[in-house]
Amino acid sequence: MKLRIYAVGTRMPTWVQDAWQDYTKRMPRECQIELHEIRPEPRTHGKTPAQLMQAEAQRIEAALPASPIWRVILDEHGQDLSTRALASHLETWREAGQDIALIIGGPDGLEPALKKTARQMLRLSSLTLPHPMVRVLLAEQLYRAWTILSGHPYHRE
Repeated sequence: MKLRIYAVGTRMPTWVQDAWQDYTKRMPRECQIELHEIRPEPRTHGKTPAQLMQAEAQRIEAALPASPIWRVILDEHGQDLSTRALASHLETWREAGQDIALIIGGPDGLEPALKKTARQMLRLSSLTLPHPMVRVLLAEQLYRAWTILSGHPYHRE
């Protein structure tokens, strides 16, 4: 199983890239995380938020593989999870035998039609997070969930 993260946004600061690499390199071969950056629609041409989200949704769809994939949308209105609940989802995803696409929208969010294509909609936090931070937090939480499932001492309660 691969955890494929599709995130709107490119050219992240060095601290984001460093933190991302730190957590993703810790993941075992059987649960790899890979990042697919999606070019954001420029916000300087007077387009409406709906037009911006539609353009970004088209880029996301084009980047997703044609093979069956379990789509998970990250959204402020998604299901709020504890880390243990995320570990449970990770176990379910692993048992399903499909790659997982975790989709992070741009500054305006994700197009409603794209949200409807997902099997799940999750929320990382009730706080509003900057987009670069979402990638790092997601990678860390996926690593933490894996450590819970494997009995690794990283997660302490």
